[in-house]
Amino acid sequence: MKIDYNTNEFVKKIAKSDTYFHTFINKENLAAGILRLAPGEDDTQEPHESDEVYYVVKGDGFLSVDKKDYPVSEGVAYYVGKKIPHRFYGNKKELIVVYFFGGPDT
Repeated sequence: MKIDYNTNEFVKKIAKSDTYFHTFINKENLAAGILRLAPGEDDTQEPHESDEVYYVVKGDGFLSVDKKDYPVSEGVAYYVGKKIPHRFYGNKKELIVVYFFGGPDT
């Protein structure tokens, strides 16, 4: 079973792809991945079927959760309950976020 993941490599692959995220663990009770948004890039995610935690590695901008805006800061974690609309926006720098689902990424 794989136990270590080089998230820097995932960030590089995302930057060269046509998607802005990559789920690298996807199990029945846990999923984890990397979200990368270039400045001004749209976050088009839909509400999820599991609770989610975001941890901001680097960047700026805002996280809108159920129509309320929260400033994004490096080193800060954010909790979003399942089925609640949310998205990142307004970043002027590259935004790198690690996400965790309390279930599979569906």
